[in-house]
Amino acid sequence: MAVAGAALKPMAAWAQNETITNWSGNLTYGTHKLTNAMSAGEVKNFVQQHKKFKVLGTRHCFNNIADSRDEFLSLTQAEPAYVIDAAAKTVTVNGGTRYGTLAEYLNNHGWALHNLASLPHISVAGSCATATHGSGVHNGNLSSAVAGMEIITAKGEVKHLSKEKDGEAFLAAVVSLGALGVVTRVTLNIQPTYMVRQNVFEDLSFNELEHNFDAIMGAGYSVSLFTDWQNKNVGEVWVKSRVTPGENYTPQAEFYGAKAATRNVHPIIALDAINCTDQMGVPGPWHERLPHFKMGFTPSSGKELQAEYFVPREHSYKAMMAVEKLHEEITPHLFITEIRTIDADDLWMSPCYKQPSTTIHFTLKPEWDAVQKLLPKIEAALAPFNGTPHWGKLFTMPYTRLAQVHPKMKAFQQVVKEYDPTGVFTNDFLKRNIWGA
Repeated sequence: MAVAGAALKPMAAWAQNETITNWSGNLTYGTHKLTNAMSAGEVKNFVQQHKKFKVLGTRHCFNNIADSRDEFLSLTQAEPAYVIDAAAKTVTVNGGTRYGTLAEYLNNHGWALHNLASLPHISVAGSCATATHGSGVHNGNLSSAVAGMEIITAKGEVKHLSKEKDGEAFLAAVVSLGALGVVTRVTLNIQPTYMVRQNVFEDLSFNELEHNFDAIMGAGYSVSLFTDWQNKNVGEVWVKSRVTPGENYTPQAEFYGAKAATRNVHPIIALDAINCTDQMGVPGPWHERLPHFKMGFTPSSGKELQAEYFVPREHSYKAMMAVEKLHEEITPHLFITEIRTIDADDLWMSPCYKQPSTTIHFTLKPEWDAVQKLLPKIEAALAPFNGTPHWGKLFTMPYTRLAQVHPKMKAFQQVVKEYDPTGVFTNDFLKRNIWGA
């Protein structure tokens, strides 16, 4: 990390006693005390001086996984301090760096990541800690690209973990849920840069999904389905395909009965697509096509709620139909649902642990009173298919159920005790969902 001045820098909110909220505004954090660390040395100093705090990233989580009643430490203002190892095909970067910033740097130097999430504004460390993902039947979530980590523990010790040398200890730490310490540096696997084209098709019948789900989701490098659960159809299919140099490209007019869009569209069809990444089959750099939204567009206020559940790939269609039965209760509170696929990984607390998965994501209206009554019904509908919530989204699933769908829960508890025996990083979210308190 870049070496800055010795003094830690409290942010303006601390000085002005202002409240701090998350990206969508649905959560007001439990303290206004937020301090920026600009180097690993400053992080160590902060850890030694504070008995209770949480690391706050780009604030895109919709629940209180990163919340604190005491103090916050942020690494988002630190310089990225990129280090590319061309021989190893890795990049090492400050954990608070946003994916969009990293992606632009990599592309300018001839490199790329295997995938990106729908928004490029999220931080590297925070996204990996929550197993945030993009789409693609052969693409693991973002944390699956982690090759190494630097963590400063509750005792102020600096741990360097790598996939190559640390085995299960590494696999336990990548999806950390913010429980193990401050992730100051992350090393990611990279590959040579590539081009992607994005095509959108409209009005895909659920009947086609019943018989061709795998073929549809495998028709591109990354595929997303958008539905409002009305009319038994998918309103939009977004197909992102890697471009082969010199290929003879012919646009498709039809895709399993869905018609090619004649203009750029927003996932919510009524909204302007100006902030969406370019479509219509126009090739562009990977980082300008894999996300749904442009990096230049910074969402200042989401005014929405989000929930998302992972199900094993073989249950995809049946799980969707279980949700569809609730459409009369869901649609009054729904903006849009997105369905994506993620490959299996071996990270202990990942919802895709040893299981290729499909996710059903709900972008909901900011109506928490209604949504908190709706989520248990969705969770009950997905329970026969081992529905597992996204760690950074809203859910009501109890600890007993979380322990069932995460087979490494008990082992992870032991790792947390080792890293943080006095509970420096423990908050209400971890008490409830990891410890069952």
